Amino acid sequence: MKRKLLLIIGTIVLALIVIAGGFWYMSTQPLYNPGMVREMGASLTPPNQLAESEKWLVQSNIEINHFAVGEGRNVLVIHGGPGMPFLEPMSGLEPLTREYRFHYYDQRGCGESTRPVDRFESTNTYQNMLELDRTLGLGAQIADIERIRQILGDDKLILVGHSWGGFLASLYAAEFPEHVDALILISPANTLVMPQPDADSDLFASVRVKLPSDQQAEFDAFMKEYMNFNTLFQKSDAELVAMNEKFGEYYVQAVDVENTPMPKQGKPGGWMTWGMYISMGQRHDYRNALKSLTAPVLVIHGADDLQSEAASYQYVDALPNAEFAVIENAGHFSFEQQPDEFATVVSQFLTGLK
Repeated sequence: MKRKLLLIIGTIVLALIVIAGGFWYMSTQPLYNPGMVREMGASLTPPNQLAESEKWLVQSNIEINHFAVGEGRNVLVIHGGPGMPFLEPMSGLEPLTREYRFHYYDQRGCGESTRPVDRFESTNTYQNMLELDRTLGLGAQIADIERIRQILGDDKLILVGHSWGGFLASLYAAEFPEHVDALILISPANTLVMPQPDADSDLFASVRVKLPSDQQAEFDAFMKEYMNFNTLFQKSDAELVAMNEKFGEYYVQAVDVENTPMPKQGKPGGWMTWGMYISMGQRHDYRNALKSLTAPVLVIHGADDLQSEAASYQYVDALPNAEFAVIENAGHFSFEQQPDEFATVVSQFLTGLK
């Protein structure tokens, strides 16, 4: 009887280990894979736009805040973060506004766009992960780019993506290469492959190194909570916004903002930031998906960026028709730190399209 009881207990323990291991495995795998958005079909068609609203209606319950500057051909600008929208146009694009109309927008879940999630009531962590991915993950953001293209009425877009926005723009181009005329990636996020092959370009580690030694323990404690997915779904959107704002303070300190011009940015994302982290998982390799894009690509890297040149160059290696430009005396925001040179580099690239 005792042996039988031990056998039953052992079987239960083994089952729990398998379940826990299976959940850990699923949590490391990407919930988004290139091609998923394209398969959404008719749901990619945006609703009729509301005449009384200044926002884009991408779904019946999702409004996208946006503004535009310039005259001429449409260019869609995709901000970084995740979840750090622009409040003002890029200084480095101002000289091009006589030929191009630059559209800036707040991705869903940040800035003044719709934030579809406040709190999760369910205690089922995996179901919450799936819901967060569906609502605010990579697929949802890429689908919005396609809907915005349709709202603008363009068959092909020129896309400008900064940092995380460069990553998003690249994934959109992989899904819809026929709708991309050109791609400009500014310090694109080192997230094409996870785990990152260039460990020196891990954003959080790079920020930590730049902080005073007596502040690093405080930062470690913050990051432990920031990456604590065990308690994630107990938080509210406002609490997650506050955490992103806190990380922003560390980042600003690390890059010496007093001597480094940076753009003014809107209210950070909350759930949308973690939605995209969960969406891409801890293990993926999206490089092969980019091989389908034959449109010309310009990758711009600031020589003084916390992110290494090798990390930015991953996109050049992955994209068949890409060229690389390094802007000296500039970091992650080269369009503000060296706007004249930035404008020249971009103008020369776009002139080559004509």
